Amino acid sequence: MPDVFTKAKRSEVMSCIRSRGNKATELRLIEIFRTHRLTGWRRKQDLIGKPDFVFRIQRVCVFVDGCFWHGCPKHGTRPRQNRKFWDAKLQRNKDRDREVKLQLHKAGWRVLRIWEHELSRKNELRLAGRIRKMINAESWRTASSICSGKRSRH
Repeated sequence: MPDVFTKAKRSEVMSCIRSRGNKATELRLIEIFRTHRLTGWRRKQDLIGKPDFVFRIQRVCVFVDGCFWHGCPKHGTRPRQNRKFWDAKLQRNKDRDREVKLQLHKAGWRVLRIWEHELSRKNELRLAGRIRKMINAESWRTASSICSGKRSRH
């Protein structure tokens, strides 16, 4: 069935629809944090790119990327209709993710991106290990001590 709106009107209508976030994936990651006793995270922190979770002390930002919206190489799909539009849209999302990561790195943050499919129960232990490794890494201590003028004990 053809669209009842012109292309310009459809664009205007769609721009008024605001995302409700990725609540299910964020709740699943909170469950993993709690199950594996990963503490110190916060949500809704005012940082570049609006990370889903932030470990402030460790200076780690965590993003949960949807397989469709961020172009997962394993599970990302491409709509058959309006393929040019969707290819461009998904590429812009990937480019923005890369730029956000670069800007956060320049500001002294480490970035962990987690694919939506990694939140499954079968991947949970491996994912928790990745997160733990990132937040327990010594590299942030060295970088922060250099910036603050303190000497590292290591």
